[in-house]
Amino acid sequence: MDGETCWLCARQFETRIQWHHTVPKAKKGKATVPVHPICHKAIHRAFTNAQLARMGEDRVAILAHPDIAKFVDWVKDKPPDFHAPTYTGGHGRRR
Repeated sequence: MDGETCWLCARQFETRIQWHHTVPKAKKGKATVPVHPICHKAIHRAFTNAQLARMGEDRVAILAHPDIAKFVDWVKDKPPDFHAPTYTGGHGRRR
């Protein structure tokens, strides 16, 4: 993927890439950024569509969320195509 990096964790890509709508499609968003599948899940696990719509492309605000900060710190040294099951339990989304 020729030097392109993940918008969330800044790791390089190998073969797995997804496109995250910074403002969700449900909120009329069009702009996308490249992310790893595991990073994409982390974003949507931590935020509602309404929260993402308010933050838009403000990566700093997203990284400031404690769950995202912890996730990025954990994933930063993993290989580009690293994938693991993600927790989907009762905490996470804050409404």
